Amino acid sequence: MRICFIGDELVAGVGDPRGLGWVGRVNAHSTFDLPATFLTLAVPSETTKQMAARWEAEVLPRLAEGEPHGLVIGVGPGDVAAGISTARSRLNLANITDRATALGIPSFVVGPPPLAGVDSGSLKALSSSCSEVCARRGIPFVDCYTPLVAHDQWFEDMAASLARGADGQTLPGQAGYALMAWIVQHQGWYEWTGATPADV
Repeated sequence: MRICFIGDELVAGVGDPRGLGWVGRVNAHSTFDLPATFLTLAVPSETTKQMAARWEAEVLPRLAEGEPHGLVIGVGPGDVAAGISTARSRLNLANITDRATALGIPSFVVGPPPLAGVDSGSLKALSSSCSEVCARRGIPFVDCYTPLVAHDQWFEDMAASLARGADGQTLPGQAGYALMAWIVQHQGWYEWTGATPADV
């Protein structure tokens, strides 16, 4: 199985001293019947508009015909920093998922977490708009905002973090990415991939 991950610094795990990010941790906690390949295609500060423009050209060459595959879309704070409206964000995400469906590529969407340096209300609205797109299409959506917006360990981790995104937002560290990975694992990951939890 080949799974491509598109998104920004959060998908790349920037700021994690272990270099795993949430993607690496989810991989480590997943057991597949056949070997799985995780391909991370991250661009700093990427917006949904930019993802919609590039994903197909980058993802399709990395998939193998006849082999199970999937597309994980990590929506970060880029739309907020760029001033993109929630309506436009919704349309951009819909364009990505609809095209992926037409190409026979199952999608899995991970919403933005709360981040220091980014307006909380705008991130909440962005997360909600992504959730709506996925709900209408029967696509799994991971809400990272709601479980973390009042999570002490999340904000303690970010308070100690020196990592910054290209737009100046604070990025999580080791504990923060571990929390994101746990949320992803428990919001449909195993059902979507067919993997089982691994003992690590």
